Amino acid sequence: MLFSPGAWLAFLCALGAALLWVGMPGAGRFFVSLAVLAFAAICLLPLDQWALAPLEARFPPPAPGGRYDGIIVLGGALETGMTQDRGRPSLNWAAERLTEFATLARLHPEARLVFTGGPLPNFPDGPPEADGVRTLLAGLGIPPDRVAFESQSLTTWENATLSHALVQPKPDEKWLLITSASHMARSIGAFRQTGWNVQADPVGFKTFRTPSARARRGFGERMALLDLAAHEWIGLAYYRFRDRSPSLFPRP
Repeated sequence: MLFSPGAWLAFLCALGAALLWVGMPGAGRFFVSLAVLAFAAICLLPLDQWALAPLEARFPPPAPGGRYDGIIVLGGALETGMTQDRGRPSLNWAAERLTEFATLARLHPEARLVFTGGPLPNFPDGPPEADGVRTLLAGLGIPPDRVAFESQSLTTWENATLSHALVQPKPDEKWLLITSASHMARSIGAFRQTGWNVQADPVGFKTFRTPSARARRGFGERMALLDLAAHEWIGLAYYRFRDRSPSLFPRP
């Protein structure tokens, strides 16, 4: 929350209003005006596109027709709280991770399959995401006994390290990694740091290549994408600082 653009906008508005009420009109008008200008910039300029596009464009999709020894998909596509409450798998904005995984599982029957995802960080005492995904994949025609499920990880770094310990891939094996395009650079960095040189398969793109499509986005969606971009850029810096990635912005 400390680095969320949305939280900072709310803070500026609240601070400006508080200063106006306590008799500091100059400072209050300054912070309120700053917040209004920021709101206007988000509405009128493609700030979300500028922040997110470099992340999503970093790794191109794989060429069709390749052969893979294994396919691994990162968790994050299942709303575990809603799944537990309703008793059936509930997907979120990252659903393409699982649909791509199921599609490739059918196209590559020879490949080993791995899903990695434990409880949500906000609900560490809840069920692991792997439980709901097991049910979902079975409904999509993927036998659960064909998939190795890693169900303890809470972060991308743990996705990489715990999956590597579970799978123990050989250096000459060719593995495909599926995750959201904006999340791919940080994921690739974490997997490379474990010695697992995976190939990227980015999905769930959120940036448009046509200006007319970008213009139709509302303020709420733009704000959410700015928060997502901030999360990933800060995550890249943090992973490099903690030596969880061999470079600040991994490349293909």
